[in-house]
Amino acid sequence: MAEHAAPAPVGTLAVSVVSPEQVLFEGEARSVVVPAFDGLIGILPRHAPLLALLGRGVLTLQVGSAARRFQVGGGFVQVRSNRVRVVAEEASAIDGTEAVS
Repeated sequence: MAEHAAPAPVGTLAVSVVSPEQVLFEGEARSVVVPAFDGLIGILPRHAPLLALLGRGVLTLQVGSAARRFQVGGGFVQVRSNRVRVVAEEASAIDGTEAVS
């Protein structure tokens, strides 16, 4: 099936973070750090296509000047055409955001 989502602006990634219970994030981010099964993966715009198993840890999204963080465990991450999909078996937002300079 073809994707119909609008592409993310230059310099950003279109990001989705979902769990079986809910969509935790749907929007744009400048970068994503994912706890993969075998270590952290940093993702920037124009990243090569990727499919990896999620480990257990903190997923961090750089959104504007703030960091959005989520505790995730199990599932997978897919990167394709400046779009990052994180489908987690378990996921929850970590309260608050961190200002990033």
